[in-house]
Amino acid sequence: MTESTQATFGGGCFWCVEAAFERVRGVESVVSGYAGGSAEDPSYEAVCRGTTGHAEVVQVSYDPAEITYRDLLEVFFTIHDPTTENRQGPDVGSQYRSIVLYHDESQRETVEDYVDELEASGEYDGIVTEVEPLDTFWTAEDKHQDYFAKHPNQPYCQMQIPPKLEKLESKHRDKLAAEAEN
Repeated sequence: MTESTQATFGGGCFWCVEAAFERVRGVESVVSGYAGGSAEDPSYEAVCRGTTGHAEVVQVSYDPAEITYRDLLEVFFTIHDPTTENRQGPDVGSQYRSIVLYHDESQRETVEDYVDELEASGEYDGIVTEVEPLDTFWTAEDKHQDYFAKHPNQPYCQMQIPPKLEKLESKHRDKLAAEAEN
């Protein structure tokens, strides 16, 4: 058995990012939380006010024998807009910024190389995704975990998440877990 590895991404509301990564093969768990800020033990309410400096993020535990960190980056850059600063869809503020928080130098090099490739390809014009070392990951409150799975009929979820999942499926079907393809 391969030891799992972690990756941390922020691309707007963590409910949306979590829902997508939960469908990716090799992903063992996705935990919503906060990172990239200065306040100790931030709450959802404080992060939403935009006063803590944190972004809403997900921490993905994955099996590198099943999926690579680069594959996860490909998913991440597909499910959000890395060219809008402090905004994803209707969510506005630094807590919704595009950010990759790397866990080691290998991840840092991989994400920097991948962003360079994306910019050179012309797929995106002006990537604003922050690339920073992960300092502390704070787990979000229980009510925010597996949110879309628990609340698929919530209006925000109905409007924001299905388009991301459709884009994920159309662009990365090969990266989906078998149960996500059904």
